[in-house]
Amino acid sequence: MQKLLFNPRRMTLAAIIAAIYTALTLLLPIPQYGGVQLRVAEAMTLLPFLFPEAVPGLAVGCFLANLLGSPYVLDWVFGTLATLLAALWTSRMKNKWLAAVPPVVCNAVIVGAEIAYFSTLDGAAFLPAFALNAATVGLGELIACFALGVPLVGWMQSNPAVRNYLGERR
Repeated sequence: MQKLLFNPRRMTLAAIIAAIYTALTLLLPIPQYGGVQLRVAEAMTLLPFLFPEAVPGLAVGCFLANLLGSPYVLDWVFGTLATLLAALWTSRMKNKWLAAVPPVVCNAVIVGAEIAYFSTLDGAAFLPAFALNAATVGLGELIACFALGVPLVGWMQSNPAVRNYLGERR
């Protein structure tokens, strides 16, 4: 019998990841939107390194957080796209340190461009605004992924319950 890609247990894990991502983004009293942001929930973007079901969970969580927290439709689309691409790329990484790179790159480029567009409305100042926003978004993402995400993955890899779950999946 063929093993289902998404069984109820995996769908539940994806839903839990989405809920935690959304709650962390909406409830923590730190900058989550704009040029200077530190989304603690972005530490979770390393989870696809361990769990493939984290990919849709992160995409849905980011979409819900942006839908409920940002007034810009483009943020709903491109913020979610950045997280989805980062999650897919992260799922292909070979170690936890490399797994932290895709979210930094995807968010710096995509979200940095999105914020620059809103700031300049595609005017002559787009490129300098993009450079600044890519740097500030990338820095926040770097902190979330390397200072929070890598230790989170390390803890999960050493946790017996998580190791047991990973062993059951294979």
